[in-house]
Amino acid sequence: MSDGTRKFDEHYGYRFEDLQVGMSAAVGRTVNDADILLFAGVSGDTNPVHLDEELAAASMFEGRIAHGMLSASYISTVFGTKLPGPGCIYLAQSLKFKAPVRAGDTVVARVTVTELIPAKRRAKFATVCTVAGKVVLEGEAEIMVPARN
Repeated sequence: MSDGTRKFDEHYGYRFEDLQVGMSAAVGRTVNDADILLFAGVSGDTNPVHLDEELAAASMFEGRIAHGMLSASYISTVFGTKLPGPGCIYLAQSLKFKAPVRAGDTVVARVTVTELIPAKRRAKFATVCTVAGKVVLEGEAEIMVPARN
């Protein structure tokens, strides 16, 4: 490497050795119609319950809802930007969708360290998204975290 080459590790967030059970971080994002339309375009999920108000009104949701995976993607935002932050590798995620999210709702995604596995530099996290304090999705994740060199 030349002196002019950027090193990714200078941008890392927490290192494995810095983590402790109970550590937590969150992000909040207010979902809007553009988010839903853009997510439909990027994901290819054009289910009418997300895009067609008239059809969605006749569904069990009684109106349009955001994609569940849009809310779940905010969990990835926390991992990639806050805890553990840049440099971590997302290995696994389980999800249970509990309630719909609609345009105008503010989703708070929170991750909390529940277990550390030193031999593999892995951390397990409880993951949850809420709207006005109500759980809309929950699950567990496993993340590989860089160690100090």
